[in-house]
Amino acid sequence: MLRTITIENHVQIQGLLVRTLDNGKVVVSVGDREFEGKPVARHN
Repeated sequence: MLRTITIENHVQIQGLLVRTLDNGKVVVSVGDREFEGKPVARHN
């Protein structure tokens, strides 16, 4: 599943969900790298 995260004030990354951490952050994979950040709220 694709997820978008914020890693800095104005930097967002979209990638494949790897895992959700206990602190509420998520880890996404982009290519061969993984990034940790706060999930962006979904809008329906």
